[in-house]
Amino acid sequence: MIAIKQNPMYRFLMVLTISSTIGLQAWRTIFDNFAVKAVGLDGNHIGMIHSVREIPGFLALLAIFVIMIVKEHRLSALSILILGIGVAATGLFPSYTGLLFTTLIMSFGFHYYETTNQSLTLQYFDKQTSPWVFGQLRGLASASNIAIGILIYLIAPILNFVQIYLLIGGLIIAAGCWGLLQDPVDKDIIPQHKKMIFRKKYWLYYFLTFMAGARRQIFVSFAVFLLVKKFQFTVQEIALLFIINNLIGYFLSPLIGKSIIRFGERKILSLEYFSLIFIFLTYATVESKMIVAILYILDHVFFNFAIAIRTYFQKVGDPRDIAPSMAVGFTINHIAAVVLPAIGGLLWIVDYRIPFVCGAALSTISLIAVQKIKV
Repeated sequence: MIAIKQNPMYRFLMVLTISSTIGLQAWRTIFDNFAVKAVGLDGNHIGMIHSVREIPGFLALLAIFVIMIVKEHRLSALSILILGIGVAATGLFPSYTGLLFTTLIMSFGFHYYETTNQSLTLQYFDKQTSPWVFGQLRGLASASNIAIGILIYLIAPILNFVQIYLLIGGLIIAAGCWGLLQDPVDKDIIPQHKKMIFRKKYWLYYFLTFMAGARRQIFVSFAVFLLVKKFQFTVQEIALLFIINNLIGYFLSPLIGKSIIRFGERKILSLEYFSLIFIFLTYATVESKMIVAILYILDHVFFNFAIAIRTYFQKVGDPRDIAPSMAVGFTINHIAAVVLPAIGGLLWIVDYRIPFVCGAALSTISLIAVQKIKV
């Protein structure tokens, strides 16, 4: 494992992954309070903003064409730079239209980095080490998010929304500039197909990716909103939850990677989907502030199990298909994500419990489908 850590691509991905997760974490930690208290938005507005946030993910397949003219690692660094610009600008536009615009910029950076991050990890690390690398990177990202959560907790009483977004966005912009100056490429890596790849034999990967995107958006769009809207969580309380989540993730993520290597993708994903059925149903019925906080923590824990979908593809896919397949997979992941938050926002107005019941149903379907993975 020491040799892996000395790999230039590992160091490159480590810095940019930490920057990416800090950017998204900071944006999410503050966003709901900013949207509700500073801009005065409601559930339908939040749902639409989150739908717009997923448009770049839906367009991730365009990364296949971008890497024809920009090297994949350069696109990774450029994506982090764009993410930082979007985060820094968020507080400067305190309106519904302004949030739609800055969210779109931030999201292009985040989603295009995630596409290239997954691709580069599967290209540069083999089947026996990639789960460990994914887990290790998530653990390091969690440690960094603990630091940013503590920072937000401490500065929230001192700085306003605009100043916090500018401070954190500026740090991410600096990391993106650093990445543009790096060259971690290994000339012996198998060249990737620079065209769209869609193969029948990958149908289960596509389906699990699609369902994961649909299910995840219910959590991302409405779990924190439930905490703020119904249970009156403050910025500091949300930040504290994120700190706890990432503290657990720091220790747990490397163990998840090792568990995938030991037990296989089918068992790990089955545990995730089975648990999420009960978590979503409890979201829909809970009346206790403490219990809903515990649910949010558990939900975040099981989200980390999703790296098994990508390592499953590495086992069944052609090595030359990795980059285009990760881009296509990211687009498939966001087909439902573009539509569901907006629909969920309308359903929230009818009854806030409906989106969470839908999440339980999607988890049940995923549990059935994952049994198709061959041991």
